[in-house]
Amino acid sequence: MSLYRPLTLAAALALLAGCATVPKPLEGTYADVSTASAQQGGAGGTRVRWGGEIIKTEPGPQQTCFYLLSRPLDSQARPKAGNAGENQGRFVACREGFYDPEVFVRGRELTVTGTLHGTVSQKVGDFDYAYPRVEADVVYLWPKRPVYVNYPPGFYDPFWGPGFGPYWGGYPYYGYYPHRVIVVQPPPPPPPKK
Repeated sequence: MSLYRPLTLAAALALLAGCATVPKPLEGTYADVSTASAQQGGAGGTRVRWGGEIIKTEPGPQQTCFYLLSRPLDSQARPKAGNAGENQGRFVACREGFYDPEVFVRGRELTVTGTLHGTVSQKVGDFDYAYPRVEADVVYLWPKRPVYVNYPPGFYDPFWGPGFGPYWGGYPYYGYYPHRVIVVQPPPPPPPKK
């Protein structure tokens, strides 16, 4: 097994990531308006492409509204992951039809395109928050991000040997690293008594 194989795979994945494109439904030209400026008003009728993490999904008789924690978008128009994207406030996007809250659950990533249409006041704790409202024509639910375990350096993989293999150097060579996992071996059993 060559040590170059992991490097070749990493290079191929980097090349594919560099070729990432915006999904067809999200393509287009949109105004560069932030949620903070939309809260102040004056941007009504502007076409935007915004995204973030779902806070809650509320189906109504005619439409479903998605309350989102806004995140900056990456080159694919996907909200940047977790701490990589700074908090940009909140907004609400409403679209005709029923969207199941068991599918569009809290924490999932969503990108919407549509037209700004004023604000909606909702309580956040005891605070009255003015959510900029988007009349959405596209609601794009992103697949869940894969989670790769970040083993500690020197982790022994019985199939590859110590320090080598897919976790060579202690880190997977691609993916998203949300947290560190420590593998603890149980203590050996006591010796039998004579």
